[in-house]
Amino acid sequence: MPAALDADEPERVAEAAVELGLTYVVITSVTRDDLPDGGAAHFAATIRAIRNALPAAKIEVLTPDFQGEWDALGIVLEARPDVFNHNVETVKRLYDIVRPGADYRRSLEAHRIAGRLMPGMKTKSGVMVGLGETVDEVREVFRDIREAGCDLLTVGQYLRPAKKNLPVVEYIHPDVFEALKLYALGLGFEFVASGPLVRSSMNAEEMYTGVVR
Repeated sequence: MPAALDADEPERVAEAAVELGLTYVVITSVTRDDLPDGGAAHFAATIRAIRNALPAAKIEVLTPDFQGEWDALGIVLEARPDVFNHNVETVKRLYDIVRPGADYRRSLEAHRIAGRLMPGMKTKSGVMVGLGETVDEVREVFRDIREAGCDLLTVGQYLRPAKKNLPVVEYIHPDVFEALKLYALGLGFEFVASGPLVRSSMNAEEMYTGVVR
């Protein structure tokens, strides 16, 4: 079991953001399904602390799906992040293998709920490839994510963190990443970052400023 939450952490995160001179802050955490609200109030407190310390900074929050407890998601969004990010991660067929305990439809619903609770807020998701999915399956997940109302998309190569993790099935050629990017843009995504080394929060500020003038 994880340790109890550190009540001072939101302020310490804000102090770190000030010391680093950040103009764009991405907030994320390990999944805390052990907590009644999944850590939602802690996310919200951290957003507010950064807002107080850096009023001009933009804030992106990358959350779990809160096990479908949408009141918890509402708590996070009431703190008014500039971008809500929840990664769908992989195609529907591989969900039980890649994300045990998660649910494909629930991840999509997180985006729908976020869009309803905070109209006009940018939403973002990420997908990993190289786990054995087909191009048609990747296109399907893009369509599902876009239909759920997501604005921004990242697509990157899965890399095995450790031997206990799933092996890489395929290293995807850069040309395929470029083709996937063009397909996603054709679906109406406002910005797509697609490449072998792309990660969910990489160049997040550039992605945001690319669509918000």
